[in-house]
Amino acid sequence: MSRDNKLKERWELLVTKLSGQFADGDSLDLDAIIYLIGVQELGQLHRKYKKDEKLDLMHIAICRLLEPYGYYEFDFFDEQGWPHYTMKEALPNLKSGEQSVLMKEAIVHYFVTSNYIE
Repeated sequence: MSRDNKLKERWELLVTKLSGQFADGDSLDLDAIIYLIGVQELGQLHRKYKKDEKLDLMHIAICRLLEPYGYYEFDFFDEQGWPHYTMKEALPNLKSGEQSVLMKEAIVHYFVTSNYIE
């Protein structure tokens, strides 16, 4: 099976599984999944977040997702428990579709390594 087909298959499995668990079956989009990863990484699961905090959660997720690719490195947790990352390498200039593929690949990798999907 080609790499693209394997990614597509895993992505569809992941979206179905997460949507069933967190969205009553409504299909979650890429941003919603990134947000969920941010909440997971922060570890403060049962609280409400302000709009700016939701953006910060998405930033945490993106940093965590791109860490294995060498773009970010975990730095420290602040006094509120929020993780902070340092940019190690600038992201390449990618077209929108290429960005989407990179993020989907990183998300699938995140959930495979956490044994949520195979």
